Amino acid sequence: MSGFTPASSMPVFVHRSRRGAELVLLILALVVGIGAYVAVGLGVQEKIPVDLLGYGAWLVVLLVAAHIGVRLMAPYADPVLLPLVAMLNGVGLAVIHRLDLALAEDADKFARQQLIWMTIGVVLFLITLFLVPDHRMLQRFTYTAGLAAVVMLILPMLPFIGKTINGARIWINLGPVSFQPGEVAKVLLVICFAGYLAVHRDALALAGRRFAGIDLPRARDLGPLLMMWAISLAILVLQRDLGSSLLFYGLFVVTLYVATERKGWIVVGGLLFAGGVFAALTLFSHVRVRVFTWLDPFKYYPVGDDGVTSSGQLVEGMFGMAWGGMIGRGFGSGEPWRIPYANSDFIIPAIGEELGLTALLALLLCYGLIVERGLRTAIVARDDFGKLLSVGLATSIALQTFVVVGGVTGLIPLTGLTTPFLSYGGSSLVANWVIIALLLRVSDQSRRPLPTAPSDEDLAAEETQIVKLDKGAMSK
Repeated sequence: MSGFTPASSMPVFVHRSRRGAELVLLILALVVGIGAYVAVGLGVQEKIPVDLLGYGAWLVVLLVAAHIGVRLMAPYADPVLLPLVAMLNGVGLAVIHRLDLALAEDADKFARQQLIWMTIGVVLFLITLFLVPDHRMLQRFTYTAGLAAVVMLILPMLPFIGKTINGARIWINLGPVSFQPGEVAKVLLVICFAGYLAVHRDALALAGRRFAGIDLPRARDLGPLLMMWAISLAILVLQRDLGSSLLFYGLFVVTLYVATERKGWIVVGGLLFAGGVFAALTLFSHVRVRVFTWLDPFKYYPVGDDGVTSSGQLVEGMFGMAWGGMIGRGFGSGEPWRIPYANSDFIIPAIGEELGLTALLALLLCYGLIVERGLRTAIVARDDFGKLLSVGLATSIALQTFVVVGGVTGLIPLTGLTTPFLSYGGSSLVANWVIIALLLRVSDQSRRPLPTAPSDEDLAAEETQIVKLDKGAMSK
């Protein structure tokens, strides 16, 4: 009896919301973002920016509003995701501002627009948390989301509203605003994939023939994969958008593998990918140009023998990163404006030139943490749809970051995507803020404490109360 511990003295597990930790990390993210903005002013103009107070106040208002929204609507959500996104967005704004100053035509043109898009992104972040109190309600819109995604992908091909920029027809004009509907389609496709696979995962997991120790899927189950493969090829052919084609197809294959746990899907998906690459190299000149400039960029710098093929963008980015070295030249001491589209597709080399490899590794670590927290959310999710939704959302950020960083460093051919939260681009920024909101919603639902069963004392007290009420009713 000496080792007996009364129930009243036993420790009770208390679920912690961790919102205090999120607030502390958010303050650190604001210090990094606003500090980078100050460093740009001191390095380029040798003075503190005159609009620092207004800029800093607006940034604080946006992120504090996001924090309060999470505290009220998703109190048990992951405490690390929002600060990581805030820091990446803040650093991106500072770098875009630095590039604006270098152009000296309109000192804050792109940075001002990016801050507006960030504001819209935070507003939609809060609206998403409010309109989606439970992520499982999204499963009802599985096929609606898929249909809407297809419509979004078709919109740039329509006359009058479709717009071609840099050879890719992936934009639409809505009055004075240009928008990339493929970014919205990315989120809708994740919802569609997660809802479909959560229902059909058992059928798709059935093994067919066994080859080289791998259970291949049955031929009758190849329909969804072949359809996604065909859609990806259509995007590549009609819109000349290699990046989105890779992103959508890779997203589906990864989600399918996670849902079924069958390596055969990876094998079949890889073979279809290899066949698509071979067909694209054979049939489409713009794909061959990307591959040629990737294999031997200096041969086509600044322009190749054909007078058209050029690797100037890739080589200038490599020069900038090489000049930056480990710790960079410092804001104002580099020449990142020499890189075409440095504020969007090639913001990674611009950062590498002035902040060095150390800063790039820190940023990549932040992306790795975002993906890790998304996958952690998938592990602890209590339903199949939530697991697959979290995997899809985290994978979309991982794949997009990989193809961008891999393209600008020469690891893979250039694809034309933007770096999440860093690069200039309203469509991508807004869509990624919505992705973070959905991840936080799944995380909140997964970490929220379950309703506790009533104790014996509570049941006895309730029964006594019922008996008293019955006696009182009988006496009347």
